[in-house]
Amino acid sequence: MGSLARVESAPRQWTVSNATEADFQGIWEIFSDVVQAGDTYSYAPDTDYELAMDVWVRHKAHGYDGAHGFVVKDGDKVVGTYSLRHNHYGLGSHVANAAYMVHKDYRGQGIARAMCLHSLTEAKYRGCLSMQFNYVVSTNTSAIELWQSMGFKIIGISPKSFRHSQHGLVDIYIMHRFLDDAAL
Repeated sequence: MGSLARVESAPRQWTVSNATEADFQGIWEIFSDVVQAGDTYSYAPDTDYELAMDVWVRHKAHGYDGAHGFVVKDGDKVVGTYSLRHNHYGLGSHVANAAYMVHKDYRGQGIARAMCLHSLTEAKYRGCLSMQFNYVVSTNTSAIELWQSMGFKIIGISPKSFRHSQHGLVDIYIMHRFLDDAAL
């Protein structure tokens, strides 16, 4: 699909592009804030900078085709980031997986929707037939509603699989959708 794409999101257009080394600090600001909250991602709250960049954006992390990081910017400021990878390798590599994070000051403005739309197209461009989210925390209702509005369905529940910082043990959902209608 290329490194730069504009994605419509009322009332703005966000520019989504491949993450660069220069974007890492902005990604880290978002990543560390989100994981320290302990309410949406299973990354340890004390995940360090290098590990975060390995799991989120580095193409060849640990000897395999790892994550491909993308950013959304408002001017020079990174306001959103997503990570795209294969859900599995080998015979399962036709299924994509993605994760999204938005800067706390920019939530509720359509950035997550714009990133998801971009990721669906990007995954299809990379040869994937579907996308699966393996670990959607059941209490993250705004994300669940957004993903469902974008065609994802809950296909599985793993009981008490997330240690939520406020609610204790809560379920996680596995969500899936095919990419037939993702634009290229």
